[in-house]
Amino acid sequence: MNSFTINPTQGVVLDKTTNQPKIVPLLKHDIQAFYHSDYSGGVKWQVKGTFENFFWILKNDAIYYSEIELQNASQQLKNILMEDLPQILQTTGKNYLTVCVIPRAKADNKYRPNQLLFFQTVKSVVLQLNGLGDGTHYIIRHTNTKTTHLRKPVENFVNDGSSPYPGITKDTCTISDNVMGKDILLIDDIYTKTVNIDEDAIQALLDKGANSVLFYAVGKTVSRY
Repeated sequence: MNSFTINPTQGVVLDKTTNQPKIVPLLKHDIQAFYHSDYSGGVKWQVKGTFENFFWILKNDAIYYSEIELQNASQQLKNILMEDLPQILQTTGKNYLTVCVIPRAKADNKYRPNQLLFFQTVKSVVLQLNGLGDGTHYIIRHTNTKTTHLRKPVENFVNDGSSPYPGITKDTCTISDNVMGKDILLIDDIYTKTVNIDEDAIQALLDKGANSVLFYAVGKTVSRY
């Protein structure tokens, strides 16, 4: 497992009064973060056995994968989480963390059950480990947003909704009052610095009253800059 820091950042929104763009804080504080492995872009997702291919199988968007492939990917994810999550507790000295998950880009009812394997696997692991509480249902997407990992059109897939912007989590998700006062471990499949959806969700949890937020991604996109 690797560690990094998510730094405070800003974003641009349209001022409703002046109809002009303005810069606003997107994440206000440094956040301690962790990830399992680097994730590379390009066409590696098409190569069986690569870390990138593993993520595409879990998402199950562009290609319909077999049940065996889906089960194997879910087991691989489970093995990673069983290894990493106890280490986060140990490294941070936290006795208890409530685990929340970044929801997929579309509303939950827009996905087939086998497109929600990431969420389902995280939940099953959390229920097996000591020191972790199940808050996987604390952030629920109710309004579609743009699926950022699909750069090209996919047959029979309507990629509607807004691209990430400051406040998109509050606008498109219901966040449970149960996050108030809790130490949260927020989990995503892939962290990409330039997308800012994770930063926005972290700040939304803090604004909702979370005592603290740690972040974990299974993969972290390798920066090209």
